[in-house]
Amino acid sequence: MDDENPTSVNEKELMEYYGYTGTFGNFRMKMKFLHSWILHSIAYSCPHSETTAKIQRLRGVKIGKNCHFSAYVQLDLIYPHLVSIGDNVTFGSNVIVFAHTNPAANLFLKNGEFPRKVAEVKIKNGAVLFPGSIVTAGVTIGENSVISVGSVVTSDVPDYCVVVGNPGRVIKKIDH
Repeated sequence: MDDENPTSVNEKELMEYYGYTGTFGNFRMKMKFLHSWILHSIAYSCPHSETTAKIQRLRGVKIGKNCHFSAYVQLDLIYPHLVSIGDNVTFGSNVIVFAHTNPAANLFLKNGEFPRKVAEVKIKNGAVLFPGSIVTAGVTIGENSVISVGSVVTSDVPDYCVVVGNPGRVIKKIDH
């Protein structure tokens, strides 16, 4: 384990996940991520919400109708296809959504208690993610729920709830 190169380990994990093999597979994987990164870079600073949604869909993000994206929203760069967004969802500036976690340069942690985690993120209809909020891998944000400014969501949020803090916790149920 001490002689392993973290970069090689990460590339191997990604190639296995995406089903790429050999040198050409490594090249294909890098081109896939370059393409995704270019599209993300355009969407990231785009001032037009509908254009941002179209570009993110080209990356593989599943996005419903009538969503609003403020500038500087980051949707997972490596696994965009694992991010699913319902209709009428609002993203404030600097929201980050991760569909994976990975202690990329620390093989001790990666090979021990903190391996790469890859899991779908679902944001249901009508959810609002206020600026600076972060959603981690494997989380579902409930319908018409509100994620407060700067909150870090590490577990599922039920429908019609308000979440605040780090880690995010439900502080209120919304009457409906």
